Amino acid sequence: MTPFWALVRKELAVLFGSPLAYVVLTLVALVSSLIFFDHLRIYNQILFVFASTTMGGFETDTIPDYVNLRDQVFFPVMENLGFVLILLVPMITMRIFAEERSRGTDELLVTTLLTPSQIVLAKFAVTFAFVALMMAASFVYPALAIREGGLGLEHLLAVFLGLLFHAFGLAALGLACSAFSRTQLVAAVGALALGFVLWDFSWASGFLSEGVIRFLEGIALHPHYRFFAEGVVILSHLAYFVGLVIVCFALARFSYDLRRVAG
Repeated sequence: MTPFWALVRKELAVLFGSPLAYVVLTLVALVSSLIFFDHLRIYNQILFVFASTTMGGFETDTIPDYVNLRDQVFFPVMENLGFVLILLVPMITMRIFAEERSRGTDELLVTTLLTPSQIVLAKFAVTFAFVALMMAASFVYPALAIREGGLGLEHLLAVFLGLLFHAFGLAALGLACSAFSRTQLVAAVGALALGFVLWDFSWASGFLSEGVIRFLEGIALHPHYRFFAEGVVILSHLAYFVGLVIVCFALARFSYDLRRVAG
């Protein structure tokens, strides 16, 4: 076994051996199901109101076009999940680099045959694998909504792709924060702050110039994520999340050079 795959195996054992990982996985599945069933309850109440106003019972032509499973259940669920991930993903990423740095064991990795780029790549790969598992758990009920609502397999794949890339982007931000932190708390707070700040800049449209607003929208998470939530795949939005991961990877890699210079 090569040193790189030995490190991947070690990171997998540490991550999946942590109770916190299973707590986060359970929270993601639980929160996604609660959000889904809450919106489904509201949707059913709206249907009941329109059905009760017809003399002969339920008639589909009496229901407005905006009352549908996509707009009333599915899209709000995905919007809420995208925001909830900002809270939960840092719980996984906060320890990946910061724990080893606080213990001083990161220096041992540098003395092995592994390059800093390989170390960072292994940690990113393992974290992304766990995040993909989280997204699979959170997507069970939204997937049922798509299937039962007749929205089609293409819509299902587009939405899952967006949710997955959004989570990857948040994980990359968290890993970059962890790489520059000595404590898990600082890493988690930094990732939370970045996630909240980058989520949406529409609140600033009232007092900033149009050019600045366009730039902020270009770097914000939500404007790119929401198209996937609507079932639309656009390459520029995929490129945004890929670029975000690459930038964060480069920053995490740079943290090793910075430590070498500081030391």
